[in-house]
Amino acid sequence: MFKRLTNLLAWMWVFILISGGSHVLPGQQTTYPIDEMYRNEILDVASESSVQKAFEYIASNDDWTVLQHIRLTEIPAPPFKETERAIAFQKLLAGCGGLDSLWIDEVGNVLALRKGFSSKKTIALDAHLDTVFPEGTDVSVEQRGDTLYAPGIGDDTRGLAMLAMVLKAMNAVDLRTEADVLFVGSVGEEGLGDLRGVKHLFRKGAPDIDAWIAIDGGQIGRINNQALGSYRFRVTFEGPGGHSWGAFGLANPHHALARAVDQFVQVADAYTLDGPRTSYNIGRVGGGTSVNSIPFESWMEVDVRSIDPGRLDTLETMLRMAVEAGVADQNRKKRRGAAMTYRIEMIGNRPSGELSPSLPLIQRAMAATAYFGKRPRLTRGSTNSNIPISMDIPAVTIGRGGTGAGAHSLDEWWMNKDGAQAIQLALLLVLAEAGLAD
Repeated sequence: MFKRLTNLLAWMWVFILISGGSHVLPGQQTTYPIDEMYRNEILDVASESSVQKAFEYIASNDDWTVLQHIRLTEIPAPPFKETERAIAFQKLLAGCGGLDSLWIDEVGNVLALRKGFSSKKTIALDAHLDTVFPEGTDVSVEQRGDTLYAPGIGDDTRGLAMLAMVLKAMNAVDLRTEADVLFVGSVGEEGLGDLRGVKHLFRKGAPDIDAWIAIDGGQIGRINNQALGSYRFRVTFEGPGGHSWGAFGLANPHHALARAVDQFVQVADAYTLDGPRTSYNIGRVGGGTSVNSIPFESWMEVDVRSIDPGRLDTLETMLRMAVEAGVADQNRKKRRGAAMTYRIEMIGNRPSGELSPSLPLIQRAMAATAYFGKRPRLTRGSTNSNIPISMDIPAVTIGRGGTGAGAHSLDEWWMNKDGAQAIQLALLLVLAEAGLAD
């Protein structure tokens, strides 16, 4: 009775915060009213004695979750080389029991299926295996007091440990669902991985996934229902190359790149000053052999992002025109040798999209967040959920809880501040979406 009263008081507090309707918060965050039907549904699921026992199991086995968190973090998973961690994660899930099938698919995703009673739907719970750090990065975990330090300790190794505990808790108290639950350790979420793991799962002809819940982000409260689209390009300029004195007069790829960057920045900057939020970035450049050599190759990698898919196409056109202008300028200026050529390759395409806050999954995510006394915030981001969101398949990305900072840096850290609560929230959302079986 005390727990139920406490939860009702939490509901009252959150309802006061959000009942006034949606509004924009800093950082592209919005709130949206929670329908009373979903508040009651979440309260009913959470009040089940078996679910309360699962919550208690998660809290009392917090040390086990942290231990798996550390073990997985210390297994390198650089881009396109997630195999070692995938095998370890597969073994971890196998040890949690209760699975009907467990396998690693063609692209490296770890998939664990726990069948429901009806099996009419499949609900996926995902965290990604890969990190942004290149091969050879020291991923040893250092613990200072209550804080863990290591590259990738939060993004997204914590999510993997949470998945394992959700499965373990469901088995510990024999929680059964109506729908099938698919636990996913996905590859290729970061960087040039281009969401290849999730794209494979949602490819044409693949088994249906009816709802997608990804764990990837910060504290409890964030509910990503809006996909931030991006295009990524690798632009390569090529010329004959030669000695800076003896071959002077050849078309210079670096000079063409510099001209292209200048022109692209000028037009892209003007274009992004107004309209739907849009960004552009030259992230990497390279090429050349020495200071006294005309390079035979120069390259750059470009990232453009927008909440509006049409603006990505416009920026692509601007980039192509700038590159053509840079090459044409060098070819006009060359005094000898062959003409310069170029290639533009798309190396990343993350689709954008947005799901209505009124969708049952979004409502349940907000209601589950509010159940724990947190303020739900609807956000836009670039995560594994981009793919199902762009296909109008119900999907959210929720936070991994705790407190942390420094994602994508060597100084990344994570502190287990109420970390078990984020796992309880993930479990509650899965049970509500999959349907708690009688």
